Amino acid sequence: MDSKEKNTQLFMYLVGSFEMSAMMAMGKIKNPMTDKTERDLTQAQFSIDIMDMLKEKTKGQLSEYEAKFLDNTLGQLKLNYIDEAKKPEEPKSDETKPSEEIEKAETESTNNSEEK
Repeated sequence: MDSKEKNTQLFMYLVGSFEMSAMMAMGKIKNPMTDKTERDLTQAQFSIDIMDMLKEKTKGQLSEYEAKFLDNTLGQLKLNYIDEAKKPEEPKSDETKPSEEIEKAETESTNNSEEK
């Protein structure tokens, strides 16, 4: 593998890392360390801002493939961010959501009636 090919792979890995960080911060995917889905839009915006800066600083230096990959990734993240920003703030993870309480009660009720 030559240096240019290696740098392309490293660049893709870097973009992918910031993408995963932003997706976790938006609550779109679970954090593998905590096995929880958490939402921190400030952190998500930070990851997107870093990628915007990377795009600006590397303008004219990337291959067409790398530039398109970065543009597409940024576009998807920004659309997801806008979608998440429109949603109401969720209660903290240690608080039980009303919908979870209802679902739990319905499940328990169903299980109890099946046991009889």
